[in-house]
Amino acid sequence: MSNLVFRFATVSGQNIHWFLKRNCSVTPAQLGWMYASICVVSLAIATFFWAQGATLVLAFAWLELAAVGTAFLVYARHASDGERISLQGMQLVVELENGGHLERAEFRREWVRIEPKTGDRSLIEVSGQGRSVEVGRYVSPELRSALAREIRMALRSA
Repeated sequence: MSNLVFRFATVSGQNIHWFLKRNCSVTPAQLGWMYASICVVSLAIATFFWAQGATLVLAFAWLELAAVGTAFLVYARHASDGERISLQGMQLVVELENGGHLERAEFRREWVRIEPKTGDRSLIEVSGQGRSVEVGRYVSPELRSALAREIRMALRSA
């Protein structure tokens, strides 16, 4: 197995791992600090104008910060979404994380099928033993067929 070259996978010993993650430019911690700085600046400006007699400015600043905070929470909740596919001995393990919810499926490697769901650019369907899971959400559509070929190659050669 050591002579195989993988584009998407990481090989560690006899195990092969695919980590497919959402492309996030800002981590949830960085987003929290950014939101705190927006709050400080916005409330300082609103307080200045409130002190000058524009009483509604402060209320609208709070409304704005609540809307921005809600949007940031939705973003942060899905920032760590991803798919982990592992070939560990005789098992293919697929873990899907979406919004803090983890879904796990295990397949016997000799019974698993890796196919596009409908066409070459669709999600990849991993199926076997009466279960199926779709993977490839975080890979561009034109690279999904290459990912499917790579997983198939690893299943055959392991």
